[in-house]
Amino acid sequence: MKPLAITLVALAFLSHAAGHAADSKPAATGEPVVYKSVEGRDLKLFIDKPAGWKATDKRPAIVFYFGGGWVGGSPTQFVQQSEYLATRGLVGIRVEYRTIPKGDKGPPTIPCNDAKSAMRYVRAHATDLGVDPQRIAAAGGSAGGHLAAFTALVPGIDDPKDDLKGSCKPNALVLFNPVFNNGPGQWGHDRVGDRYLEFSPTHHVTKDAPPTIAFLGDKDALIPVSVLRDFEASMKHAGVRCDAHVYVGAAHGFFNRDTGTNRWFTETLTATDRFLTSLGWLTGEPTRGTSKP
Repeated sequence: MKPLAITLVALAFLSHAAGHAADSKPAATGEPVVYKSVEGRDLKLFIDKPAGWKATDKRPAIVFYFGGGWVGGSPTQFVQQSEYLATRGLVGIRVEYRTIPKGDKGPPTIPCNDAKSAMRYVRAHATDLGVDPQRIAAAGGSAGGHLAAFTALVPGIDDPKDDLKGSCKPNALVLFNPVFNNGPGQWGHDRVGDRYLEFSPTHHVTKDAPPTIAFLGDKDALIPVSVLRDFEASMKHAGVRCDAHVYVGAAHGFFNRDTGTNRWFTETLTATDRFLTSLGWLTGEPTRGTSKP
């Protein structure tokens, strides 16, 4: 198969996987808050608040970015994960961001702009959101995992209208089959080309990277396990925690849907809970289930 055909198949697969997740909820639930107005539209955060939430709280938060190859997807993707973590005491936040326009073959500059803008908004408005500005995690799946990791690791590609005095760097990362590496031969390189160092998270790991948990299936047709292992090694070499979980027999998007029989949904969510608990952000045992990775 020629490279262009591979790219088109991959994009279709990514959008299809993201679409499955969106199907689990017909609308973007949660309290909508506009974080940015651009190109004649309001971009929103959809916020899931814990019971008993007050604006004076200083709760941990988790900010989710949907997947879809940077060209599609919806903030409905992580509704179930966000709502569950809200029951555990976090403020769950799902980001609406602009995808790459149809026909544009260039890099994901616009999604990257919006990803950083959203993180800056959450930190700058922490007192309004009842959030501790030093306990904000970024999370995402596939291309959304790239955006989450991008906010934490990669300098530049900021919205020119952002106040760059505000940090876009999260304090932890929760990544589901993420696009770490945009280098030659890896997913997304056809878009970024020789500019991959401006976009590729795995090329920007330093000792300042946040603690991370990452999930990948060993049957993922788009992201090889070696990409995760290389990222894990770079993080550990830098002295940063990276919990890498590989699921046997799991393909791309394996974590997405709570169908009642998808054990991977429960296992990844439970592992996320335990990870956040280990950081001191949550207390007690997971209430979703008792599965361990």
